[in-house]
Amino acid sequence: MMRKAALRRKPRSLEFCLSAELLRVNPDEPEQERIDYIASCLESGKVVGLPTDTFYGLAVDPVNLRAVERIYEIKTRVRHKPLSLLLADASQAYELARDLDIYFDRLAEKFWPGPLTIIVRAGTRLPLRVTANTGNVALRVPDANIPRAVVKRLGLPITATSANLRGAPECTHATSLLDQLGDRIPLIVDGGPTSRALPTTIVDLSDRPESWQILRVGAIPTHEIALALQ
Repeated sequence: MMRKAALRRKPRSLEFCLSAELLRVNPDEPEQERIDYIASCLESGKVVGLPTDTFYGLAVDPVNLRAVERIYEIKTRVRHKPLSLLLADASQAYELARDLDIYFDRLAEKFWPGPLTIIVRAGTRLPLRVTANTGNVALRVPDANIPRAVVKRLGLPITATSANLRGAPECTHATSLLDQLGDRIPLIVDGGPTSRALPTTIVDLSDRPESWQILRVGAIPTHEIALALQ
């Protein structure tokens, strides 16, 4: 059920909202009309907070550069950090990246959907702004029905940077997201608590075939990554 959240604090700067709209969505069987509504908000350039299988994230259309810029403004995020993208399935990676090899295939087959982010070389379809001018892109298929349904409806990936202010804890509930960013984003999708309290493991394959490296240890242990890449 949609409802307006109470005003939590006064807007501080830029295009802040008076209050975020809370939209309850069934995490197991997302209601199609609500997925359509979320997608329409993203298509209009809005920033939407929604649950993944790790933390709540901030979603926008990644080819809408103004919407991408809003994420950096909302989070006070440094501009040199690229944004990760959520996919509906692994096949979408081949539309967004280049030079994918057997190592990517092994990781995707074993750990997707799941809490693994893979950094690869970005394809020409993605704006450099999304890659923070690195030429690389971070991709993931989440083990969560709501974001995958949104991506399928849009026909595009969505951004998935964690929905929290810089230096503040990540959000595992819609209410904690409301407390942190309720006056900065127009819509928060309440899909209940996320299923994990650890971040994704991040593996960098952008230098393949020379090397691979783990940039962040998270929900998937290092030894499981190493075994998959043997």
